[in-house]
Amino acid sequence: MDSGICRYLDWDSRFFGFPIAQMSGGRLDQLTLDSVTAWCCSQRIRCLYFIADTNDAATIEIAEHNSFHLVDVRLTLARKIKSGGIAPPRIRPWQESDLPALAAIARISHRDTRFYFDRGFANDRCNDLYETWIRNSCAGYADAVLVADAGQAAGYITCHLDSNSQGRIGMVAIGSSFQGQHLGSELVHAALHWFASHGVSRVNVVTQCRNVAAQCLYQACGFRTALTQVVYHRWFESTASR
Repeated sequence: MDSGICRYLDWDSRFFGFPIAQMSGGRLDQLTLDSVTAWCCSQRIRCLYFIADTNDAATIEIAEHNSFHLVDVRLTLARKIKSGGIAPPRIRPWQESDLPALAAIARISHRDTRFYFDRGFANDRCNDLYETWIRNSCAGYADAVLVADAGQAAGYITCHLDSNSQGRIGMVAIGSSFQGQHLGSELVHAALHWFASHGVSRVNVVTQCRNVAAQCLYQACGFRTALTQVVYHRWFESTASR
C-alpha cells in the first residue's frame, strides 16, 4: 500500500481503528501535495502525519494553506558519551512485578505529546497508547527498560540501540508522587551508563518544544539541541470534537 511519497502505518491504523499514513521526506511542493492527496484519497487514509523541514519556507506555507494542522514542534537532542560513569544505585532493570505501576505512570505522563493536541484522537485512547507503549517496550520493543526504585517502581526510561554506534532514549516518566527527588536525572545517567556498556558513542532523544521540563532535564545531563522539526496532521474526514 506504500507509495514513494507516503507510507501506510499498519500498527497505528490498527490501534486507533482507522487508516493512518506518514509522508516520506520533509518538504512539500504543489506536485508533491497533489500526489500525496491523490494517494491518501485512493487508500481512504483518514489521518496523515507529516514531519516538516523547518528550513523550507515554501513547505510550511503550502502545509498551512492546505489543511495540515500543526500539532508539535519536535526537538532532537543529542550528546556524545565516552564512558558511562557509575550507575545510580536507585535505578535497576524492570521486573515483571513493575508492570502495573509502570502502566499507571505511562497513562498520565505524556500529555505534552502531539496526540493529546489533536482533537481527532480521544484522550482515553491516547492514555491507552502510552500504556501499550511501555508494555511493548518491556516485552522487547526497547532494548532495555530501566526503572527508578523508590521502594516501588517510581519511573522508567527506555533505551534503543540504533546503527553506527548510536543509541536512542524512547520514553521517560516519573510518577507524580515521586517528582522532585532527582529520579529523572538518575534515569538518564543510568541510561548513558547502559549505552556506554553496549558500545554506543552518541545518544539521541526526541522531546516536544512545549515540554520545557524535559528539555531542562536533558540539557542538565549534557544533551544539546541537534534538530528542530514541525509536525503536522492532515485529516481527510471530519472528526468529532472530544
